[in-house]
Amino acid sequence: MCEDDHTTTGMGRRALFVTGAATALTLNSVSFASAADGRTPADGTKTTKATKATKATKATRTVKGTLPPGAPDFVYVPVEVPRGVREIHVAYTYTKATVPAGTQNNALDIGVFDERGTELGGKGFRGWSGGARTEFFVRADDATPGYIPGPVRAGTWHIALGPYTVAPEGLPYELTVTLTYGEQGRTPSPVYPPSRAKGRGRAWYRGDCHIHSWFSDGKRTPAEIAALARAAGLDFINSSDHNTHSSHAHWADQAGDDLLIMLGEEITTRNGHVVALGTDPGTFVDWRYRARDNRFGKYAREVRRAGGLVVPAHPHATCIGCNWKFGFGEADAVEVWNGPYTADDEISLADWDNTLVASARGSRQWIPAMGNSDAHRDPDRIGGPQTVVLADGLTREAIQAGIKAGRSYVAESKSVELTFTASGSRGEHAGIGERLHVDPDTPVTVRLDVKGAPGCTLHVVTDQGTLFTSPALPESGSGTAEWRTTASYAAYVRAEVRHAPTVPGLPGALTAFTNPVFLGT
Repeated sequence: MCEDDHTTTGMGRRALFVTGAATALTLNSVSFASAADGRTPADGTKTTKATKATKATKATRTVKGTLPPGAPDFVYVPVEVPRGVREIHVAYTYTKATVPAGTQNNALDIGVFDERGTELGGKGFRGWSGGARTEFFVRADDATPGYIPGPVRAGTWHIALGPYTVAPEGLPYELTVTLTYGEQGRTPSPVYPPSRAKGRGRAWYRGDCHIHSWFSDGKRTPAEIAALARAAGLDFINSSDHNTHSSHAHWADQAGDDLLIMLGEEITTRNGHVVALGTDPGTFVDWRYRARDNRFGKYAREVRRAGGLVVPAHPHATCIGCNWKFGFGEADAVEVWNGPYTADDEISLADWDNTLVASARGSRQWIPAMGNSDAHRDPDRIGGPQTVVLADGLTREAIQAGIKAGRSYVAESKSVELTFTASGSRGEHAGIGERLHVDPDTPVTVRLDVKGAPGCTLHVVTDQGTLFTSPALPESGSGTAEWRTTASYAAYVRAEVRHAPTVPGLPGALTAFTNPVFLGT
């Protein structure tokens, strides 16, 4: 599957194998002299710099190759690391091609696994930067963001190349590995943020659970993110860097009585992304599988065993590999609104709404919706949108319980507030995410109160569609709408608040929406 430049690399193809999931290619090993004897390897490897370890502290090998169209999802380059190594440093480049419009160009991700191996779900993971960085290092006392500090032990390490997209003429790459010999430093003990903040007792709490830092492909530090979260009026956030948990030990000094920081990961597969929301500190969840591999259920259960929620992200996003193809049988919630409101969010909202009918009649558990910013860098807005959750306190467990129960609504900013209830004729009452237990023909009054939405219209949506639309709200942004129905006519009711349309015949962008109130016994 892989062309190798043997005159410059000494790497031949080794094996194409199945890891129990997506196919992977392992190439021939790159070897180095040991720190003790200073010998140059006799494996035919040609190097860009070859110095004896007894006379220098570093040794470098450079390898080249070309990945063809249809390459495996992951190509592993084994590196034989001898004893006495203090640091492993890897740099890589690859060539962009000239491609016609509509054809994907080359994109190559990178990461590393240590001597414990590349087994799916194993313990060997030491970091991933995707396509965000051109180099990284790992040593005992420090590592590049996205990578895990720890001992550089002797054995076979594997550099993981991920050909995300490959141009028709192939993907030429060059990989440079440098080992630094010497005494290893001391690995710091991780400190994690607390799982609770002061809170206000049972109350509505605002959060953003899909945020990227410079520990993956974001540009902001944890300190910058925390400051922006507070400015956005958030009570909680969840870290969700792509395919790595390396940020977990860097959030503790940003938490406080006013901000709960939960830890997680955006599990970024080739068939969609899923947010692991609020997992135990230090939890890593593998991503190296596709929907056809029938592996997602195992890793969804792993997220839940680690105390987290499984939340498919931007299920109808248009980026390569972003569209969700695993189904929703393992989902605890679904991210319906992702960042600035666009056409794919409208599709996600409609698709989610279509799942509510079966749930309304009790034939299956319903899946709550949520919204997050997916913020990476300026001008991405932390807390735009934000999920507002009714929880018993500002703790990881309470916030997760509120999200999983659907006791939440999504708002574009802290300025938007709403309440949404359904009431029966005999004093029966239900709020967002609850069921109003009434007979089929009992009159039901639905009430929506909104603040902070000037010029917006209020909508009541049922299993039949949008059955009520209000006039535009005044400049004050406050207003109330009431609508009457029965459980026989509406299996559920939910609310939407929308801006004025910008394209005739199409709905305006969302300002806010709620999870449903179900009607009937």
